[in-house]
Amino acid sequence: MTLEKIDHVAGSVNLIGSKSLTNRALLLSALGTGTTRLTNILRSDDSEVMLSALQTLGVKVTLDSNDDTVVTVEGMGGVFNNADAGVVELFLGNAGTAMRPLAAALALSDGTYRLTGEPRMYERPIGILVDALRALGAKIEYLGNEGYPPLLITGVKAVQHAADGEGGSHGCAAGSGAGSCSSVCELEVAGNTSSQFISALLMVSALLDRPVHLNVKGELISRPYVHLTIELLKRFGIEVANNCFESFDIAPQKLINPASYLVEGDASGATYFLAAAAISGEVTVKGVGRDSIQGDARFIEVLERMGANIEVGEDFLRVSKALVLHGIDIDMNDMPDAAMTLVPMALFTDSPVVIRNIESWRVKETDRIAAMAAEMRKLGCKVEEGQDYIMVDGSDPQCASLRESGDVPAFDTYNDHRMAMCMSLAALDRKIVINDPGCCRKTFPDYFTRFAQVSVRK
Repeated sequence: MTLEKIDHVAGSVNLIGSKSLTNRALLLSALGTGTTRLTNILRSDDSEVMLSALQTLGVKVTLDSNDDTVVTVEGMGGVFNNADAGVVELFLGNAGTAMRPLAAALALSDGTYRLTGEPRMYERPIGILVDALRALGAKIEYLGNEGYPPLLITGVKAVQHAADGEGGSHGCAAGSGAGSCSSVCELEVAGNTSSQFISALLMVSALLDRPVHLNVKGELISRPYVHLTIELLKRFGIEVANNCFESFDIAPQKLINPASYLVEGDASGATYFLAAAAISGEVTVKGVGRDSIQGDARFIEVLERMGANIEVGEDFLRVSKALVLHGIDIDMNDMPDAAMTLVPMALFTDSPVVIRNIESWRVKETDRIAAMAAEMRKLGCKVEEGQDYIMVDGSDPQCASLRESGDVPAFDTYNDHRMAMCMSLAALDRKIVINDPGCCRKTFPDYFTRFAQVSVRK
């Protein structure tokens, strides 16, 4: 896709639903008691694999015939039961928000499940979560490399039935190094690889027949995503005691489906439009506001630090152009997805952009530190990358020289939706080409259409 140079951006954008909230709400609705109507759900590759998986597992999911962002889910009233279905096959693409929580839910269920995905999913670690699920009594085998999908999961209920048949004991079993279960299930999970492991365990722990104490070993990255999970659980009647993100306590409780739940607009997707406005113009995004439970809604505060003018409403965020857009040196551990949007902004800042504490980028849809470094160098930027940081300086003379020469950079996207969306911001600097823009199907299928609607060219 060729994007001609954009002079400025102007207008408003109605946000699609949040991927993180959509997939969490779908799974909780499936496990809950009662029927719930979910509105403004995301329709993308990641949510489609979750919807398909739930239907394969026997959940009754009804799509609204007039609005495909509305779905009614009839809850199972507990864990899945597919004991008579043989090995249930579930293909989960490259959706971490489907693979990790579903693995946890299926580990407590009755039946045997094979979880597969795209090749990149097989490079994304899951061993930390598997160790904890084994501690709860599940039988889990790696079908490829140790510590990575694909997985073969025999749920706790199935393991218990087998033990009953053999006259053995059952219950929460001890797992090597992960924890043990007696009157209280004690789990210890490293927090420095992915917050999705913690979120997955929190989403299913209340379904056990005894309390769970989940201890976080080391630093917990991406804390706002765990906060999002806890806040969503409240909407389904589940209370989690959050001990300063160092540990969590969950008592046995019943998931009660709300009659309806409105999925917030995607705060991560909002960052591209808001960043474009900070560079040149004014944009209002609708569907997320001051009471958002998404951590990436705070990205607007980062833009304010860089010099942009901001306004926060009940259901909208607005950004207008900075007189001078300043560089920034910032720890973005709490907003790893939004952090990517800062990288191309270095083309327009008065000093370098340095993003720190983002080692989790290495195990996302692609190695995002390496990928961002490679693509920004195509613009002539000076780039420095480390294991957990990236520095981009767009003031390098080579950057101006390439712009003046008229060379049109073509950006590779590595089958990573955020690479495509981030690099679109470079069109505010010059004409560009985006290779494989269709990868945005993962979370924001019509991103480029909406970006074009607010783009103004001379």
